[in-house]
Amino acid sequence: MKFVLFDVDGTLIDAVDNQRRVWGVWAQRYGLDPDEVYRVALRTRPMETFAQVAAGRDPQECLARLHELEDEDVRSGVYGAFEGAAELLEALPTGGWALVTSNYEHRVRGRFARTGLPVPEIIVDAASVAEGKPSPVPYLLAAQRLGAAPQDCLVVEDAPTGVLSGLRAGMTVWGVNAPAAVDGVHRHFSSLGEAAADILAFASGTRSHAATQ
Repeated sequence: MKFVLFDVDGTLIDAVDNQRRVWGVWAQRYGLDPDEVYRVALRTRPMETFAQVAAGRDPQECLARLHELEDEDVRSGVYGAFEGAAELLEALPTGGWALVTSNYEHRVRGRFARTGLPVPEIIVDAASVAEGKPSPVPYLLAAQRLGAAPQDCLVVEDAPTGVLSGLRAGMTVWGVNAPAAVDGVHRHFSSLGEAAADILAFASGTRSHAATQ
């Protein structure tokens, strides 16, 4: 059996504007440059972001304020699923896929409920692991919970840190929703919709997946 492990933000959910807005409001509260804060936040986990951009602030206070803003965004923000996401997830076998996110499960569930996406049995979130992406730990934990061997897993990602996480876990990694291929991906697709048929083929084991594109 083959398994598919999806990143969430940027892969299934189009939340780039939301993330930028949340970090922008957070930065303004601390008198920081929103663009610089967002640039750092894109490649680090929140506590690492605070250490770089707000070293003199209480990191727990910073995190609490960020969580407030993110929870409010789940309730009132405007965002959507990428084209074809719902149909793709609904076509995958129950127990054959999982979500691996740097966000928190309650926010993922809230966004999925608002966008009509089905929720899998397994969600590995920021609270599930001590090491986030680009560490292989999140994807390896998802595979373990699914009862899958890493070589039987396909990771679908949009960001360099997530791609590196999947590669370090010894999994097949495909990139989506980017104009150019992220370094290291085994295949690149400009959109999730373009990749859907091949993702389903991987899950069913009906096609060879070694080819690059």
